[in-house]
Amino acid sequence: MSNKTDETFVNQLLSQMTLEEKLGQLNQVNPGDRFDSSLLREGKAGSLINASGALTGQGFSDSGSAELSNHFQQLALESRLKIPLLFGRDVIHGFRTVFPIPLAQAAAFNPHLARQAASVAAREATASGIKWTFAPMLDIARDPRWGRVAEGNGEDPFLGAQMAGAVVQGFQGDDLSAPDALVACAKHYVGYGAAEGGRDYENGEISEPTLRDIYLPPFRAAVQAGAGTLMSAFIDLNGIPATANRRLLTDILRGEWGFDGFVVSDWESVKELIQHGVAEDEAHAARLALQAGLDMDMVSGVYLNTLGESLQRGKISIEEIDEAVRRILRIKHRAGLFAQPFTDPLRAPRDLLTPEARSLARDFARQSMVLLKNDRDLLPLKGFRRILLAGPFVHARGELFGTWTPDGRAEDVTPLDEALRQTAPNSVELWFAETSDLALHLAHHADAVVLLLGEHPARSGENCNISDLSLPPGQAEFVQAMAALGKPLALVVFAGRPLAITSQVQVVDAALYAWHPGIEGGAALGEILFGIASPSGRLPITFPRATGQIPIYYNRKNSGRPINPQGEFRTRYLDLPPSPLFPFGFGLTYTRFEYSNLTLSSDTLRGALAISAEVTNIGACAGTEVVQLYVRDLIGSLTRPIRELKGFQRITLQPGESRRVSFTLREEDLTFTRADGAFGVEPGNFHVWIAPDSQSGLPGKFRL
Repeated sequence: MSNKTDETFVNQLLSQMTLEEKLGQLNQVNPGDRFDSSLLREGKAGSLINASGALTGQGFSDSGSAELSNHFQQLALESRLKIPLLFGRDVIHGFRTVFPIPLAQAAAFNPHLARQAASVAAREATASGIKWTFAPMLDIARDPRWGRVAEGNGEDPFLGAQMAGAVVQGFQGDDLSAPDALVACAKHYVGYGAAEGGRDYENGEISEPTLRDIYLPPFRAAVQAGAGTLMSAFIDLNGIPATANRRLLTDILRGEWGFDGFVVSDWESVKELIQHGVAEDEAHAARLALQAGLDMDMVSGVYLNTLGESLQRGKISIEEIDEAVRRILRIKHRAGLFAQPFTDPLRAPRDLLTPEARSLARDFARQSMVLLKNDRDLLPLKGFRRILLAGPFVHARGELFGTWTPDGRAEDVTPLDEALRQTAPNSVELWFAETSDLALHLAHHADAVVLLLGEHPARSGENCNISDLSLPPGQAEFVQAMAALGKPLALVVFAGRPLAITSQVQVVDAALYAWHPGIEGGAALGEILFGIASPSGRLPITFPRATGQIPIYYNRKNSGRPINPQGEFRTRYLDLPPSPLFPFGFGLTYTRFEYSNLTLSSDTLRGALAISAEVTNIGACAGTEVVQLYVRDLIGSLTRPIRELKGFQRITLQPGESRRVSFTLREEDLTFTRADGAFGVEPGNFHVWIAPDSQSGLPGKFRL
């Protein structure tokens, strides 16, 4: 559908609309207990948010069905101009087929797989009458105390941008008007991950260079991928709430990036401008948001209730209202809602929870799990006849989903213990113990022990922030007690964030981070534990040694007195090493890889530079390595990070196999926000690494 066709249709429709009908398009309503359906018949609602009872991602709630959506749509089509509704829903990491949480998806370093998963979610959600998802969440997060770290892609802008583009393309497909395409909503624009203290809804301070170089790139990638909508963040950023920040919503988003979709507020955040202290009342709040460039008010009702009077009083112009309406109608038209407003009820039985979707979910769960430690090659578990699996997750079903899975159903999940039985060799006897007392009793008779610990999904997600990144109460003591028995001991951690597991990693023989792996997480875990598959995930976020190290991230600045274990007057802690427990990009496999023979096509970058290295599997089994490219700009008009990720490739090698892995680095890859405020490159010397993680690798150098 061409932009010209969009605009002709939209402008013609806009010319027929009354003020009340225009304001209705700017109003999103929640069909709760006191919902007045006359709003739909009178054209006073542009969108329905199917949130039901899971408003902050906790628990499960029925989103309705194609039949219910069609019922609401029919009411809207009884309005004078018959403008269809846009049905929105939080489809964050799957619909009925629940994929790993987004942070885990990022750990796979596989944007192609993320695109496929988003496509499955789109097909399932649209079959149930949903046409708009409030995803992907693209907030850069350097503080894992923040509960919503589970919903994003971690700490790195390059990885975040790669995932952003892939997920948007997966949701929206090649044709947004297709019945199985879902309008994406990049959120939360912008800086939400910088909330002070890791506390949701808090304020944040971000310098202009950091905003542009770290926090904005994933959103720009989403816009470049064609995202139909964005959601403004709750955050007060540098004194201006994002909901009323014209520089962000208009100057950058539309002026610099050319975005022509619409922006929706977060839940009631327009009204919350009063609480922020920038608006004196609801009418003032609505004016500030509209004039900043925020088009749709999520459920607070203040646009519908106040903008008409503000127009009459000359506080806003009809052109400002028209432009917001135009943007919303444009996306509705691109989404094909005018041509096909209803959902085929026969789709759901065919499109939900297909074998192909479950297979993809299992593959994604496998690729997302990160092996952190494997002393004496304990994993995969071989040569053991009796294996005890113990801890609160032994019978997990819905607990594997993670946050924001209102459409997941626990009964769709094979219980973890049963999934492990199905993947274990016939010669192995598995014992299960949910309580520590029973586990300690059985462990004496077991040949090896696997502990299944971590966070319940209710401990992560929106406003589920924690002040202490340790394991939940009692679990650390459980690990110590089991370790004291001297049995071969593996630890599997289910979580929605990096946890500070320093002491636990020290006393176990092997540690595997499973995140919240989704509907097929049990089978995927069994395949890794018993050697049917080899782990290949890498950390998309730095793991701290203790909560007090937060914030800790790999692309930090050097400082004038950089970290040096031998230097007394260097940046340090007296009671803790300054290095992370595990760095960004880290992850082990069941084999070992050797890097050698780094080669640069030139010692000077002019246009493009080819950088390559030999990677060899020197172990005894096949494995997948995530080869990473990092650079450092040694001298800049502003200080530069000690490393920046600029590329990655997943390669699978057989034992003894070598492959030359090549990256192309272009001049535009080295741009940054300079001291003069311009975005560009600066000539100078650079270091480069091809590496298995952000703290190691083969070094080289070149000049720009």
